[in-house]
This record gives sequence, structure tokens and C-alpha cells, in this order.
Amino acid sequence: MRQVYLAGTGRNHGKTTFALGLMAELIDRGYSTAFTKPVGQRYALVDEVPADEDAILMRHLFGLPDPLADMSPVHIPRGFTRSFIRGEVVEDLSAKIDAAHQRLSQDHDVLLIEGTGHAGVGAVVGLSNADVAARLRAPVVVISEGGIGRPIDHIVLNQALFARHGVPLVGAVINKVDADADPTLPDTLARGLARHGVDLLGVLPYRPMLSHPTLTMLIEQLHGELLSSGEDMDRLIEHVAIGSGQARHVLEKIGPGSLLIVQGDRQDIIHTTISANETQKRINREPGMLDRLRNRPRFGRIPDDPEYQLLAGIVFTNGRRPGERDIAALRQAGIFALLVQDEIYPIASQIHGLLVKTHVQDRSKIEVIKKVVAQHFDVDGLLERLDRPASATSSLLHDEAHAAGDGAGQRRSWAQRRLQRLAARASRLVGPRRGRAGRG
Repeated sequence: MRQVYLAGTGRNHGKTTFALGLMAELIDRGYSTAFTKPVGQRYALVDEVPADEDAILMRHLFGLPDPLADMSPVHIPRGFTRSFIRGEVVEDLSAKIDAAHQRLSQDHDVLLIEGTGHAGVGAVVGLSNADVAARLRAPVVVISEGGIGRPIDHIVLNQALFARHGVPLVGAVINKVDADADPTLPDTLARGLARHGVDLLGVLPYRPMLSHPTLTMLIEQLHGELLSSGEDMDRLIEHVAIGSGQARHVLEKIGPGSLLIVQGDRQDIIHTTISANETQKRINREPGMLDRLRNRPRFGRIPDDPEYQLLAGIVFTNGRRPGERDIAALRQAGIFALLVQDEIYPIASQIHGLLVKTHVQDRSKIEVIKKVVAQHFDVDGLLERLDRPASATSSLLHDEAHAAGDGAGQRRSWAQRRLQRLAARASRLVGPRRGRAGRG
């Protein structure tokens, strides 16, 4: 059976997105493919069984028959780390991962193993991605995001920790790359990674739909009071603006796709924004009306993506609830509105850091993911690398690493010494830098 461990270099870099697209491509090719996320942090209950959200997504989306208990064997709830450090966790978590892995390894051609963040995440409870990949003897593909210097630095840093655990890195994927703006980027990235012995298997283009949160995600993560659901809860948020100053100046900063953050007692901004959104609706229906509507309140910002045609919505802060007439006007205009207790700038920061997740109902988004991975990732190259002796070498390194822990001074294999040298070299390369030279 082929297996591969998918690790990211950071949060929101597209690891689950890539896993979904790769899963679809392998299934389309006729491979019996299983999925597991050994250590999960965001989980839900399905028929009283706790499971990581990504495992739930994969099972529902692809109709996988494997039990959720195997697809998501270990969960890290709030407060778990403190309990673990205090010695209050007595359950053998590694044994649960081993047992689930053994069951999933039967009767499947390929097993996709999704990690949680970068190579070191989970080390505090003895289950870092490097630890788990070594335990399962699974080679790794690392997913990073756009740029030049940053993704290469981060991939090499992760490579070093995996190498230290005897885990081979079979390739890298760089996500959210704007190759249209710079067509030389894929070649530059491939050359840069090759200098560190890393094969670039995919350069996934930036797609706004995959990076921007929806209004539904906003509700799930901000936990405010929904005042108006608007016309489309799946509407994407392209841009965030803070409503301060005169209403006409606020309009200059927002437009279709914008989410406006403002206090609920700013009636002037509320009604000017409603009026501008109605003007935008008329222009969308009848572009020829543009000249006739020049004196009406209008948005000043042009969206990056022409698909955005109306305001995304409004978030009211500081717990200041708009008047009932204002709320009625928002509902009548079909504008999404959410009331939260926090102040403007903390909320703006939270929205900027929203975790963008894919849901089963995001059909159009899922189709884009499948297409992007199918067209821009070398699946054949991955399968070829998984069939190489490197996988067997990983098993040898795993066994010898444990033996070395029991008896210091035992001879190590040539392959392990080579990986250790690679780890040492990578550690030096990602040491402290001066200035910003070499950044993309």
C-alpha cells in the first residue's frame, strides 16, 4: 500500500484543500483511497463519535466506508495540553493511532494521512507531525503558500525536523501562487527547492474563492447575534473596511465584496450604505443607468473579482445594537448584519485571521479545488516517488532511530547519516538572517 503524510508550513496554507483535491484525483483514477487525520484539534460529534472536522468532510464528500474512529483517532480538546503536562492523561494515544493506521492499511491502494500544521505541531504532547509520520513510516509532502524566500525557508525548516526523525520528504507543493503576474515563479521555486534536494510537485494558482471566508464562517467563528441573514449566507468576503469618519468617506472605502465594521449607533453610515447598495443593484441590472445614477450614493471601491456584485455585509461592534427601524431597513435591503460585543479593532483582527474551511455544501468551491489540483499537481510523480525504495529506507530509519535511543553509540546506516547531514545543513540555512535580501 502507498501512503503519504501531508504537512503544512503554517495555518491556512491550504493543506486540507490540497488533500481534498488529491483524494478526488486518486479516486477518479480508480485507486481505493483511505483518509486519516491522526491528531485533530477542531472536532465535532457524529452519532456520539468525536471526529476531526476534516475527517468528517472527507467521509461525507467521498462516501468513505471507514469508521470515523479510525479516520480521526486522537483529538486535542481545550485544556488537554495542560492536563498532559501535569501527567493527568494516562491514555496511550500513540497506540490508538497505531491501531487505526493498521486497520486503514488493509484493503486500500493509497492512504492519505493529514497532519496538523507544521512538522513540530503537537510536540508538546509527544505527537508532533514528525513523530507521527516516523511512527507510521510515512513519507511526507509539505504544503506551503506563495512567495519565494518564505516558502523555501519554511519548507527547508520542516525538512530538517522530518529528517531528524528519519522521515523522507518526497516533495513539496506551493499554494496560492500568482503565476499570471509572474510566469517565472514556478521555475524559480523549483530551482530554489532543488538546491536543498526537494522536488517541487505542484504550484497551485491563487483562486480568491478558495482563500476568502464566507458569511457563514463569520457567524461560526465570531459567535455574534445575527440581525439580518441577507440574501446569501455563502457570499464571500473579499475586503474588510472600518466605518469611521463621515458617511461619504466610508463609501469611498467599500464596494461589492466588502464587509463593513462599524458601531450600531452610526445611523448615517447604515442608511448611506443601504442606499449605495441599492444603487449598485440597479447598475448591475442595467449598466446603462450608470450616468443617470451619478448623484446617488455609490460605492467607491472596485472589487478585485468581478463576480462580487453587492456588499458582503455589516458587522456592528461594541455591543451597540442599531435601532429597530435600522434593522428592519437592513432586512428589507437584503444586507447581512451581525452584532458582536468586542470593539472595532479586535474584531477586525479576528476577521483577518478567520480560519477558512471547506464545507460539504460548498459545491462550486469543491469543483474548483478538484480542477486546480488535477491540473497543477504531478500525481504521477508522487506515485512514482512513493514506489521508490525511499519508502523502504524510511522503515529502516524508523527502526534504527528507536534502536539508537535504546543503545547510544550503535552504528547508523549510511542513509540515516545522510539525512542527518541534510538536517544539519538545513538548520544552518534557516538560521538568523540580516536584512531582507533574497525575499520574494
